[in-house]
Amino acid sequence: MANDEKKPRGSKNQIGVANGRFEIEYSDKSNLLEHANYRYQLQEREDPNLYRYLFDYDSVPKVVFNHRHVPVSMPKEIWITDTTFRDGQQSTSPFTTQQIVDLYKYLHKLGGPKGLIRQSEFFVYTKKDRDALEKCMELGYEFPEVTTWIRASEKDFELVKELGVKETGVLVSCSDYHIYKKMGLTRKSAMDKYLGIVKSILDRGIRPRCHFEDITRADFYGFVVPFASALRELSLESGIPIKIRACDTMGYGVNYPGSALPRSVQGIVYGLLHYADIPSSLLEWHGHNDFYKVVTNAATAWLYGASSVNCSMLGIGERTGNCPLEAMVIEYCSLRGTDDGMDLSVITEIAKYFEREIGYEIPPHTPFVGRSFNMTRAGIHADGMLKDEEIYNIFNTGKILNRPPLVAVGQSSGAAGIAHWLNGYFSLSGEDAVDKRSPLVAKIKEAVDAEYADGRTTVMGDDELDNILRAVDFDEYERLSHVNIKHTVE
Repeated sequence: MANDEKKPRGSKNQIGVANGRFEIEYSDKSNLLEHANYRYQLQEREDPNLYRYLFDYDSVPKVVFNHRHVPVSMPKEIWITDTTFRDGQQSTSPFTTQQIVDLYKYLHKLGGPKGLIRQSEFFVYTKKDRDALEKCMELGYEFPEVTTWIRASEKDFELVKELGVKETGVLVSCSDYHIYKKMGLTRKSAMDKYLGIVKSILDRGIRPRCHFEDITRADFYGFVVPFASALRELSLESGIPIKIRACDTMGYGVNYPGSALPRSVQGIVYGLLHYADIPSSLLEWHGHNDFYKVVTNAATAWLYGASSVNCSMLGIGERTGNCPLEAMVIEYCSLRGTDDGMDLSVITEIAKYFEREIGYEIPPHTPFVGRSFNMTRAGIHADGMLKDEEIYNIFNTGKILNRPPLVAVGQSSGAAGIAHWLNGYFSLSGEDAVDKRSPLVAKIKEAVDAEYADGRTTVMGDDELDNILRAVDFDEYERLSHVNIKHTVE
């Protein structure tokens, strides 16, 4: 664990001395007397610590509690960074250069004038990726800042030296799974290697962003904190900020109150802030969704002191994917009570671009971006939607996301569902809106009911319902079409 050496923190006034060491300090952060922090040192081992009591591999990983709680510490500023063109691109067919440029423009538009989507990282290993990076930089946007990603090797660093970027990510795996089993190193040799490449990056005047890969299986006090502290000292010596990205590479992070390290998200963030003196502005969370926790873990990182959360559009990425960027945009609005100038309708534009231009199939029930995310299929819900859409819609999706709520017509939709479909399909409102008691609705319902009486089980699409309407009352179909054109022109 920790040795007996105490570390006086620069932000505290030293009060007491015992045996030549400071024992208590007055904290400018909490305005309280606190025990001086231990200075954690690297703990070398012959064999890796694989936390087999948590990760025995033949059973579901276990969550352990130590009932220790840390304070909420939301930073004054929080923002989002993007990894669509780096981690995200690893899970899809490679984007073309033009697609990357187009999506980068969407990020700029979505982030708004305050640049709440602060950075976007790029691979640099192929000519296509470098061409895309250069074209995005040529656009001259302040946000998102274009950054790169490399492995901890001098060979990789050569690739970014002449690109003109101001910051690069560098992979510094921190669990013994990676240090011992993957790289065949020891903790000390790994740390020496990492610090060497970071110093090379600093010598070029480039900001390093250190990716603490697999932090939720790492020895927090035996490697993570000592390494982070060494990076902090390098940062102070050089005058160049060094960012730390806490990477929940396997999605093991949990945010349960009182959960223990290495899986506790709030414990990791608090420890980096409190024991390694990493400022919130230099602390970033990067999660994966293997256990369905990626959004809550990212929000927890914000709440407990990380200024930045790393995301990808639509959550694409390795295995189950990264944190969906659109989810954290909505989460930002929820936590701050404002969109701070972000254009949330761009979320819908991004979804349409992925499907239309990239051929990416978005599962229809995916929140905010799926075709059916705000579509109801129950007749009783449709009846409520007719009376007031607020009853069954999460927020004004038409105004905020440019995605009006929909009703699917199926076996249980009833007259209310058909009326809602008609009004939505033809953009009817006010006096033009069709009532569920309309004779037209009754005719369509009769034809729909006949379909299901014959054994149909799936919901009906717009084209099918359009054809049914033409068949049962072509004159009314033409009238509604003209009303729709009128509303569209207006």
